[in-house]
Amino acid sequence: MKLGFSTIGCPEWKWSEIVDAARDMCIDGIEIRGVEEELNALLIRLFNAENAENTMSGLNSLGIEIPMLSTSVALGKMQDEKSEMEEAKKHIDFASRLKISYIRVLIDSKPEPTEADIVKAKERYRELCRYAEGKHVCVLVETNGLLADSKRMAEFLDGINSEARGVLWDIHHPYRYYHETPEETFSRLKNDIKYVHVKDSAMHDGKLEYRMMGFGDVPVFDAVKLLHQNGYEGYLTLEWVKRWHPTLRDPDVVFYHYQTYMETLLSEIELGA
Repeated sequence: MKLGFSTIGCPEWKWSEIVDAARDMCIDGIEIRGVEEELNALLIRLFNAENAENTMSGLNSLGIEIPMLSTSVALGKMQDEKSEMEEAKKHIDFASRLKISYIRVLIDSKPEPTEADIVKAKERYRELCRYAEGKHVCVLVETNGLLADSKRMAEFLDGINSEARGVLWDIHHPYRYYHETPEETFSRLKNDIKYVHVKDSAMHDGKLEYRMMGFGDVPVFDAVKLLHQNGYEGYLTLEWVKRWHPTLRDPDVVFYHYQTYMETLLSEIELGA
């Protein structure tokens, strides 16, 4: 399996600092969710027509890739469907041009379950998958919001017969919001899981607290073991949501801890296989 981190965890870092950290940790990939002040990948100067070739060649020379663009597109809560769908399609084209394998879309911008229009969301998702066909890009829908319920996610995917469909399994959300075990989630979605987000948390005085890996109660070991046993070779990417929660610990501590923790966890799993 490959290890990555999302830039959502280091909103104050310059691109050079992000790349240096990935190189120092021997990280395989950097997921793009904003760089400095700019959240929208389409507007980040590093990736515009003038700079994209140098940016990507610099990463390639270090053996680092960009596996995914995480968009803000919320399929179940669109305010301006035409412009938001157009933005999603621009991300697909952008990813295709830069040979990035995945883009991420959501049912809702919030991680916890709230009301969303699943019927319309499915129509929109089908349209995006069709648009992505032949472009070597998969449109991954995340297990967040109402779709953190793996039964509902399986129903959502049913009938979308496209090579471009897939699931981003955020291990945290089905466990935290629907009390699913990794076995339950995986059994329903295993054929569609193409990318994995990892984070840890615990409930304290009735409130959610994000914590560094191993300091919460999310069953990350069980989930990764299942993935290993079933031949998953994709990414385990840390999504440390510091951009939304500035008081969380800084990435220079959290990222390095993640790399050490996950390398140890993977070694234990492989030895026990």
